[in-house]
Parts: sequence; structure tokens; C-alpha cells
Amino acid sequence: MNAPSPEAMPTYLGMPSFPDAAGPAVADARLRRNLAHATTTIRERRAAAVAELEDWAALREAGRQIKDHVLANLGHYLRLLEERFTAAGGTVHWARDAAEANRVVADLVRATGETEVVKVKSMATQEIGLNEALAAEGITAHETDLAELIVQLGDDRPSHILVPAIHRNRSDIRDIFLRAMDGAPEGLTDAPAELAEAARRHLRDKFLSARVAVSGVNFAVADTGTLVVLESEGNGRMCLTLPDTLISVMGVEKIVPAWRDLEVFLQLLPRSSTAERMNPYTSAWTGVHPGDGPRDVHLVLLDNGRSATLADEVGRQALRCIRCSACLNVCPVYRRAGGHAYGSPYPGPIGAILSPQLRGVGSDIDASLPYASSLCGACYEVCPVAIDIPEVLVHLRARAVERGPRHRLERAAMAAAGWTLRSPTRLALAQRAASASRRLAGRRGRIRRLPGPLRAWSDTRDTPVPPPESFRAWWARTNGGEDE
Repeated sequence: MNAPSPEAMPTYLGMPSFPDAAGPAVADARLRRNLAHATTTIRERRAAAVAELEDWAALREAGRQIKDHVLANLGHYLRLLEERFTAAGGTVHWARDAAEANRVVADLVRATGETEVVKVKSMATQEIGLNEALAAEGITAHETDLAELIVQLGDDRPSHILVPAIHRNRSDIRDIFLRAMDGAPEGLTDAPAELAEAARRHLRDKFLSARVAVSGVNFAVADTGTLVVLESEGNGRMCLTLPDTLISVMGVEKIVPAWRDLEVFLQLLPRSSTAERMNPYTSAWTGVHPGDGPRDVHLVLLDNGRSATLADEVGRQALRCIRCSACLNVCPVYRRAGGHAYGSPYPGPIGAILSPQLRGVGSDIDASLPYASSLCGACYEVCPVAIDIPEVLVHLRARAVERGPRHRLERAAMAAAGWTLRSPTRLALAQRAASASRRLAGRRGRIRRLPGPLRAWSDTRDTPVPPPESFRAWWARTNGGEDE
């Protein structure tokens, strides 16, 4: 399988491995409080919304099957989408990686003579680092989603798929607005209504003056060439209808065959993400229509490692993802470490399996991401398209181990453990040795620090001392058996 190009997903490369990045985040009590409050609220509301549907399991299975069918026939549906989109007056561009996609978008913007664009919230454009690429070309991209605006004004990074500023509280947001927002009221408080009104006034000028907009795509209907964006604030509707030129960047996997298939996802996505019965704003556009909407419409179809992911029979299921973020809200690791530690625009469990496949496991951060999980399985239980994230995590861990020298010690430890467990006699001896060492290993029932490489475990986890007697020894003593 070909490795992704160095240009793939450039935005966060160079970050330390997940354990190193997560350490300061776990120690940040304020961050943990913000994350716990937000994810608990979203999780509880989602559970209630899902419980309203008796056929949720059937919908979930339908979503899985539609996605798998598309992935198995991706070439056919991409050609059909291009044909129908072009016939409706749009222009299709193909991009192999982030660098090519950024170049296409920058060239299209320059051709209009504009130096500013408004943006709809888009994971694909974050993935390729579009804002930074446009800035290098002298083009300013204005985020219009409220949470993305907060992140942008704060010179920050998103930390959640659905709620990019989940790590910020209201007082943080007020301070960011007062410091960085043009025209922010001097007496601005942290009342939600005041913050929203300040953002609304700030963005209104951008909407009314922009001639070019950039969007992502939630779904593309192949048989009509229709693109669909779902959002909650109405900012997307403004970006998709007011400008003269609209440029949409879409991962090649975001296709559904027909409108009847879209119906399934319009039920799955809102309940899984915002815990709503239906999405507040669902915008669909098919090419160009005189007197209605943009006059120049472009679609950039982005590969950026997706073909390599599709070639992996186990890992390809990550391409089913509809970016609902349900897995983040139930993940015990994400809820303590936050999104920045993942070193990717895709945080949480889905990021732990998607980023290493799109980028490869050549960097420390990508090699460590498959280990950023307890394998509890909660992410699989809530995934609306039944991605078996724990299965892919284990699969990618094996790939990371194959990288070479840095895992020799781990392989040696596993070999020693296998040798011990294959023999009841050797296991009993190991258990006796562990029990005998309890007085030396720890005090007050806890080992404070394990020796050597094992220290990484005790530095981040409570490590109890071995019990004075193993279960095998207890059984032999109380039942008259032998402790082999």
C-alpha cells in the first residue's frame, strides 16, 4: 500500500506523541471541567433523542450498508457525481493531496480578484490547512460558524468535531472577542445572548460584502449532482447563497447514491451530533441557476490518503464516518485529554483511527494515536454507522509495532509474557514472586513508581501492589488442590 504523501494533512504535523501532548491537558483542572460539563450534556441529550426511535438499530444498519456499498463502488459514484454536477453547470476539480487542493482553491479565488472569502465550517478544509495556505497567498478566510470564529479569533485550534471551542468557557470567549473582534462592544459580558449578538453583528458585514465562499460538503447525491451541507446557525445558508462564487471541498467518500439514501443520514446525523430530531438548516444545491445563488460553482474532490485507506480491508470502515462526534462525547480518554492532544483536526476515537490512515504512521504523533484508547468499546456502541473503532485501533497498533526498533522492548515483553502464560508452573512461580515483592514494591497498597520503561504506566495510573496471595494459591489452599 502506498504511503500518503508528505503534503497530506500538514496542519498539525510536528506535534509530540499523544502521551506527551496529553500530559499537560490531563493536569489542567479547568479544561477537564469544561470538557466534562459539555460532553456529559451532549451525551445525555443524544441518548434521549436516540431512544425516541424504535427503529434506530435498523437505521444504523442501513447507514452502514449504504456507506459500505458506496466504498465498494466508489469509482462509479465519483464518475456519476462528476457527470451530473458538470451537467448542472458546476466545475469539478480533482486533488490528490492537501497541497493540490489548496492550490486549486487559491487559484480559483485569485481568478475572481478577491482577497477575502467567507467559510462554512468544514473538516476537510481544516484537514488540508486551507486557511493557512490561503493566508500565504494573501487571501483572508473568515470563519462564520460561531465556534470556529472563536477558535480563529483566539489564534487557537479546534478541539472537537462538532463544538470546536468546547475547551473554552464563556469568560474565555468574552475575553477573546474584546481582544480580537472588530467592533466588539466595550461593555461586553459573558452572557450567551450578548456574545451571540456580538458575533452576529461582526459576521453580518462579512456576509454582505463577500463575493467568494468556501464550504465543505456533508453529503453529495450522485444521481443528481447535488451537494448538501447541514448546520445549526444559518451562517452556512448565508455563505452558500449570497456570494457570486462558491467553492466546495469534499472528501471523496462523502457520496450517497440517491435521495432516498440521504433520508437515512438526515435522521442519523442530527440525533447523533446535536441531539436534535432534525437539522435546523439543511442546504442543498445542484449546479448553477440564473438569478438564484452563486453564478460560479466549483467542487474540489479530495483524496488525501483516502485511496490508501480504502485499500485496507479493516481500516476502510473509518471512511463511513459522517462526522457526528458521538464517539468523542463517550470516550473516557478524550474527555480527560481534550482534542488538542491528538495532533490532528480529527480528535477523539475517530481521529485515532482516521488520521494515522490518512497520514500514515511515520510520525510519533500518528504512531501513538492508536494507543489513545482504553478499548472500552463505547465509541462503537454510539457510532451511527457502526464503525468498529476498537477493531481498527488494534489493527493499527499492529501496524505501528511493525515500524521497527522503538517497539523491540514491547515485543520482548510480550514474548516473555507468552512464555510465562503457556506453562501453569511458570505462571505460578511468577505469581509467587510478585506476591513476595509486594513489601518492596509499594507502600499503603500502591506502587508509586515502577522501574525502567514500566515507569510510563505508574506515572499516569494508580498501580496497586500485588495481593499477598494469588487466586490460584487461594484456590489450592481452600479447596485442597495443587498450586502448580
